[in-house]
Order: sequence, then C-alpha cells, then structure tokens
Amino acid sequence: MRVKIFESIINHKMNTITAEELLKYADQFNIVINRSQARKIAEYLRGKNINIFDDAQRASLIKEIAKAAGPETAREVNKLFKELTT
Repeated sequence: MRVKIFESIINHKMNTITAEELLKYADQFNIVINRSQARKIAEYLRGKNINIFDDAQRASLIKEIAKAAGPETAREVNKLFKELTT
C-alpha cells in the first residue's frame, strides 16, 4: 500500500509541476536545463496524467523532453526517473 501512495505522490507532482519547480529540481540533481526548456516541459506535463512508473509512458515522456530540451537533457531526466522508479 505504501508503494502505491509513493507512486501517486510522485506522479501527482510530475503532472502539476511548474517551470520554477522543475528548475529547482534540475539544479538539485545537477541536470542542465534553461528556463525556456523548463517551461516547455512543464507545459507538456501539466494535466497529462503521466505515470512515470509505466515504462511505455515514461519512454514517451522522455521523447517529448528530448524535443523540448534536447537529447542530453532527456537522458539525464531519464536517469533521475529510473532512480525514482526502481
């Protein structure tokens, strides 16, 4: 039961994150991202109900992040997601 709650909290945060929060987390986890990229990613995430614990949904999200912020940033974000989901 605790695992589902943890997943719900993380997914909720992902689906409601702001560009400012994204910049803060990127800095915290040493992921290079600029304000424009953060805004694009946050806009994409908002209201999508993406489950980052689902491999297919996470892969789709990473592809969208690569479009918005570049492949290197997408790889770094994917590393972070893997840490959170395993």
